[in-house]
Amino acid sequence: MRLHGYYRSSTSYRLRIALELKRLEYEYVPVNLLTSEQKGEAFTSRNPFGSVPLLEVDGRDYVQSMAQIEWLDEAFPERPLLPEAIEDRYVARELAYAIATELHAPLNLPVLKYLANEYGKSQDEIGAWYRHWLARTLDPLEARLAQLDTGEFLFDAPGFFEVCLLPQVYNARRFEFDFGDKPHIERIEKACLALPEFQRAHPDAQPDNPENQ
Repeated sequence: MRLHGYYRSSTSYRLRIALELKRLEYEYVPVNLLTSEQKGEAFTSRNPFGSVPLLEVDGRDYVQSMAQIEWLDEAFPERPLLPEAIEDRYVARELAYAIATELHAPLNLPVLKYLANEYGKSQDEIGAWYRHWLARTLDPLEARLAQLDTGEFLFDAPGFFEVCLLPQVYNARRFEFDFGDKPHIERIEKACLALPEFQRAHPDAQPDNPENQ
């Protein structure tokens, strides 16, 4: 099993967390997004979307992080990421897909580059854009967690939802998003970051993080 990804890519981060939580061994293959390596012919011949992560298992390539995560849960059913009860699985998907579908696209690197290159937006203006869209989804997400009366995790242990939440929170903090009014999100973040699986998956621990080179 080989994971082709980028240390600071939120989707790559998702896959690393999922693999760690399921205790699946994998080789990490860095793909440099800053040099657009994922858009080169060698990569797009395997993944026409030109995006990371690409998960290689037994000679087959799997792409698109949310599909990859659900495939992992079906292909390797031990230590499931989705809970057993159908209503709990629905809640996990509801919250995870709010992050994956509402936040990833408008806050992805190609969009931020487009704002800078095509519209001449400054870093401060791009930061304001980023925080605006974060609030549009993280505000109701926090309210939903309050309704569910969550503890350290959405359910008894981290799973599908936390796999999506932690990378988004990491990116939000990079853009100085204020979590002061989001105690449920912060509590879950703190509990996750205390676990070795999340520590191993963290961008700071990856070999392609420039600080590790």
